[in-house]
Amino acid sequence: MSAEAAGAATVHLDLKGLKCPLPALRTRKALAGLPPGTVLVVTCTDPMSVIDIPHLARETGNAFEGKTCEAGVLTFTLRRAG
Repeated sequence: MSAEAAGAATVHLDLKGLKCPLPALRTRKALAGLPPGTVLVVTCTDPMSVIDIPHLARETGNAFEGKTCEAGVLTFTLRRAG
């Protein structure tokens, strides 16, 4: 991890309750507005986001750093590409 990445800001995006395709669309918009290196943590409840959000990261060249699922809430961690 670079020094720049270690000091990067983290932005949280709460998309719980939204249905496909809104979580992916709002995630795309949020990523586009962030400076490079910023971590975006997205929480949502739409089961399709398990497919859509990692695909979105690959498609846009941003880093998909992982996902968790707890009590029906999916949490994705992405990093804005430089």
